[in-house]
Amino acid sequence: MPKSKRNTKVVLSKVTKAGKERKEKLLNNIRLAIDQYANVFVWEEHNMRNNTMKDLKTKDWSHSKFFYGKVKVMAIALGKTPALEAQPNLHKLVPFLSGHVGLLFTNKDKSEVKEFFQSFSAYHYSTAGDTATETVTLEPGILEQFPHSIEPHLRELGMPTKLNKGSVELTRQHIVCQDGESLQPNQCRILKLLGHQMSKFSISLKCCWSKDGSFESFLS
Repeated sequence: MPKSKRNTKVVLSKVTKAGKERKEKLLNNIRLAIDQYANVFVWEEHNMRNNTMKDLKTKDWSHSKFFYGKVKVMAIALGKTPALEAQPNLHKLVPFLSGHVGLLFTNKDKSEVKEFFQSFSAYHYSTAGDTATETVTLEPGILEQFPHSIEPHLRELGMPTKLNKGSVELTRQHIVCQDGESLQPNQCRILKLLGHQMSKFSISLKCCWSKDGSFESFLS
C-alpha cells in the first residue's frame, strides 16, 4: 500500500518552540481543511483591518475557513511539487503565494465566491504609511465641527488655527493630504478628527483549485 503523502514528516526551519508550534498548527490545519472543503482560493488583502477581517470570518463566511500566515508554511502544506502535493494539482496554487496573501477553503460554488469578493469592501480611518486616495483641502473660516477646547491640539497637528470669539477658525487654506502621497501620522489624526475614512479594505482572488483537480487563475 503506497505511503500517504499527508503523513510525510516535514522539517520546519529552526525557530523558537512557540514559533515552531504555530507553524506546525497552521500546516496541520491546512491539511485537514484540504479534506473537508471542495474549493481552495488564494486571496490577496488590501489595507486589511483586523476587526473587519474577524467579522468576515465569524459572520459572512463562518461556513468556510480563512488561513493567513507564513507563505512558506502554506506552500509546504499544499505541496510545492506534484510529488509532495496533498491532492492532484494543488501545487499549482503555490506560485500565487506571494505578497499579502492567504487561503480560503470553502464548499461554496466558485461563481458565488467570486461575486461576493468582487463587491466586498469596507472603509476605515487611514494609518501612517497608507496612500491617500484623494486630495483633502480645508478652506479658511470657522470650523464648526470642532469645540474650542481642541484648538491647541489642531495647531500641534500643523493646522493654522486660532480662537475667534470661542470658535475654532482656520486662518488660511490648508491641504490635509494630496492624492497619491504616503500619509504621515499627523495627517491621519486630522483625517480622523474630520471623520474622513479614506482607507479601503478589500480582498482580491488570485486563483482557485477544486477537488476534481481543476485549477483556474483569475489574473490577467
